Amino acid sequence: MSTLARSVREIENALRRGPATPTTRTKVQAAALLLREERARLRSDTALTERKRSEQLKRLDDLAKSLAMSAVRDQSVLALLDEDAAVSDEARSLTRQVLRTAGIATEAFDPVPVPEPAAPAKPRVVPQSVVSRQLANPFLAPDFSAARPRTARPSRLAGWELLEPLLRSFERAADGASTSMALPIPTSLHGPGGRELMPHQAGLIASAAAGHRSFLLADEPGLGKTAQALLAAQAADAYPLLVVVPNVVKTNWVREAGMWTPRHPATAIHGNGDSVDGFADIVVVNYEVLDRHMGWLGDFGFRGMVVDEAHFIKNKTSQRSQHVLQLSDRIRAFTPRPLLMALTGTPLINDIEDFLAIWQFLGWIDTTKPRAELMNALTETELTPADPGFYPAARQCVVEQGIVRRRKIDVAADIPARRIADLPVELDGPAGRSIRAAERELAQRMVARYTEALATRRSGSVVEGIDHDLVRQVARWEQKDATTSTAGDNVFGMMRRIGQAKAGLAADYAAQLARSAGKVVFFAKHVDVMDAAEETFTKLGVRFSSIRGDQTRTVRQRNIDAFVEDPDVAVAVCSLTAAGVGLNLQVASDVVLAELSWTAAEQTQAIDRSHRIGQDKPVTAWRIIAAQTIDARIAELIDSKAGLAAQALDGSDEAVGSSTDVQHAALVALLEDALAELPVGVV
Repeated sequence: MSTLARSVREIENALRRGPATPTTRTKVQAAALLLREERARLRSDTALTERKRSEQLKRLDDLAKSLAMSAVRDQSVLALLDEDAAVSDEARSLTRQVLRTAGIATEAFDPVPVPEPAAPAKPRVVPQSVVSRQLANPFLAPDFSAARPRTARPSRLAGWELLEPLLRSFERAADGASTSMALPIPTSLHGPGGRELMPHQAGLIASAAAGHRSFLLADEPGLGKTAQALLAAQAADAYPLLVVVPNVVKTNWVREAGMWTPRHPATAIHGNGDSVDGFADIVVVNYEVLDRHMGWLGDFGFRGMVVDEAHFIKNKTSQRSQHVLQLSDRIRAFTPRPLLMALTGTPLINDIEDFLAIWQFLGWIDTTKPRAELMNALTETELTPADPGFYPAARQCVVEQGIVRRRKIDVAADIPARRIADLPVELDGPAGRSIRAAERELAQRMVARYTEALATRRSGSVVEGIDHDLVRQVARWEQKDATTSTAGDNVFGMMRRIGQAKAGLAADYAAQLARSAGKVVFFAKHVDVMDAAEETFTKLGVRFSSIRGDQTRTVRQRNIDAFVEDPDVAVAVCSLTAAGVGLNLQVASDVVLAELSWTAAEQTQAIDRSHRIGQDKPVTAWRIIAAQTIDARIAELIDSKAGLAAQALDGSDEAVGSSTDVQHAALVALLEDALAELPVGVV
């Protein structure tokens, strides 16, 4: 207890002196582990009297309170106290060191993974369209294609424990060791519909076409993992295909499937699956609703499965990991050689053991040993873990099972120096419904105004159908009212509400990028959107710097320096208007635009904080767009203005388009769509 108290005092003094250093953060996490373990020990110690136990528990509570009060000084430190926080290797090592110093056996206090809390059980469902498909074809066609051998050949490795040496082989990798399997040289760089592929993409697709069926695709974000997975499935004829993804990218997967494999319809499972197309070739489901659909998904007859952001399944005790592994087992049982792909820019989050769940999903190992194909490859090396050459050889055997890892800098010649990638998201729940209702109300208000103006007009020619001149005039009236009146929802209020609804999803995606590709610049237009994003980062344990317009010059520069110089600060949360100019943030090559600007120039200025002289990597700007709202229409308008500007002024839209133009065009489009939906003769 005294050792623990001394550790807490050291942390208090360190945090009082200034921002938390990596060493202090490690001490905080070790202290949290010790507090939890000591509390568990006291509660289970039958030799203690109740009075003594109560006294000791009270002392622990006091220490925990002191630690939490100190951690409040730094939100990122506070997140380390959460029981679900990822425990670093340094914290584990320090915990054992403290225990040894106190004369306590460390084996009993080794931190154990905390399983994810079980979500409330949701009822299993079978969508009606799936029932219809089953009735249309009640028997799954057997697959008699040649399967690879499922039994390993006799081997001198039979008596060895191999999973641990395989993991260690990646820790012992020599500098320059390959992290990608050998890929065939592609014969064509043309995808469906004449779309051009990048060479690194075409290589993986060629491998799938040649018969390879399992891939850990660990390319950095921005290198087109989604397109590669979709086209690999097409090359392998792996339909129907199951795709398991985080909720934030579910809509984007359906969109990308329509672009890259248009002949194979895709559908997304929302909630209970009432809107799912049971006859689609590609079924996209997010982790959060997977549990209620396990029954029919396991019996659907999938011939391929893709798991996006595969590091989500690293904890094998979690419910979502178990569901993913069960589904992959069902698919392998039905199809001798299914296509299995794990997509993640960060296959390792905490430690090397994170590989195990992914390898098991891919069918390379089971719970205790390598499966036949990997075992046979290891046997062919004629080495055992006792031989010095085993580890590099074993690592290469695993890599050749299907690990593919490319960085932006490795394929810089294949990709543009700067690109904008749209990521559509679905706004579910009350916020999404409220936004769509407000959008309908705005459209109806303009329709009423148009109808009234049409009825009272006394001069001018009669126009068949929609009077587009009057539409533009009504849009100008609405635009003028929006700047002078606070009554009802206007276009500015709509965009702000959409930004608020997108904030958490955008921050979640930025956190994923930070874990996989390094530092990220996060742009938002409104302060409350920045606040919501920072709250999400805090919950996720992601350290950030905040750059806002209301900061003093000293505070602003301190936060910029923290992002640029501190490797633990992963995200810069920036105001689109206050931080869009005058900043040099080349340390990041990924930019997240959580809210749309009103001009292409403002958007470009934000991206150019990273894409500037000194940047040695291609820059990708991820534009988060609320699907099926005015947000998507505004994105199209901004792009059209940017295209016109590129033609006229070589990239500058100063004199070609303005924010007023985009606002007016958005209102015109909204009114014309509403008028087109009215019955003939109503207007």
